[in-house]
Amino acid sequence: MTALKLRGISKSFGAIQALDDVSMTIEPGEVIGLMGDNGAGKSTLVKIVAGNYRPTAGELLMDGSSVEFHRPIDAQRQGIEVVHQDLALCDNLSAASNVFLGREPKTRFGPLAVLDYRTMFKRSAELFTELKSETRPRDMVKKMSGGQRQAVAIARTLLTKAKIVLMDEPTAAISVRQVSEVLNLIRRLRDQGISIILISHRMPDVFTVSDRIAVLRRGRKVADKKTADSSPEEVTGLITGAIETA
Repeated sequence: MTALKLRGISKSFGAIQALDDVSMTIEPGEVIGLMGDNGAGKSTLVKIVAGNYRPTAGELLMDGSSVEFHRPIDAQRQGIEVVHQDLALCDNLSAASNVFLGREPKTRFGPLAVLDYRTMFKRSAELFTELKSETRPRDMVKKMSGGQRQAVAIARTLLTKAKIVLMDEPTAAISVRQVSEVLNLIRRLRDQGISIILISHRMPDVFTVSDRIAVLRRGRKVADKKTADSSPEEVTGLITGAIETA
């Protein structure tokens, strides 16, 4: 069954039409590369899926049923997680503390409750092993590479048993070796049946890991096709308007 279906999604901010009648589906374990120029509507679409915005028109369906998100926690309860471009990590905390941030397990001693670090370290280690990451639970985030930071952010989504992960420019401003690490992390999420919407300006990365590419231009979807049936030249043309639709 389709993991997520967007049907006729539109969003306006006053006189500005950010999205216009966008429809899209994503299957379990599928990676969709969402591409477009700045202002094309990518971030607006992702914020609607993540529960930050409500659409002006249209509907979202998960597992065949219509859903409404009034706030991000509503989307999270449906299994939708976001890995933001800035990753939203605390540099002064360990990897394990970041994975469990806001969801820390506690042990009670009478009226007192203390953080259960043993459980946090154990579960974080299991998640990093699943991702085949060299990140260790006790490592401090401030000392990590870009690839390790991504592993921490992605492990946080696995903690909640996410069905869909929205990733915003995960390979921006990191080294070539670290890019390879992040792409491998995306593949491992996909192999676990998790659907991924990948926003990226990096054409090689999108063509390396995506199953399908969707292109937005000025708020409208102008392409939605299998990656194998497209090319970087075609996508560039669609983004710039040199090619109308595909």
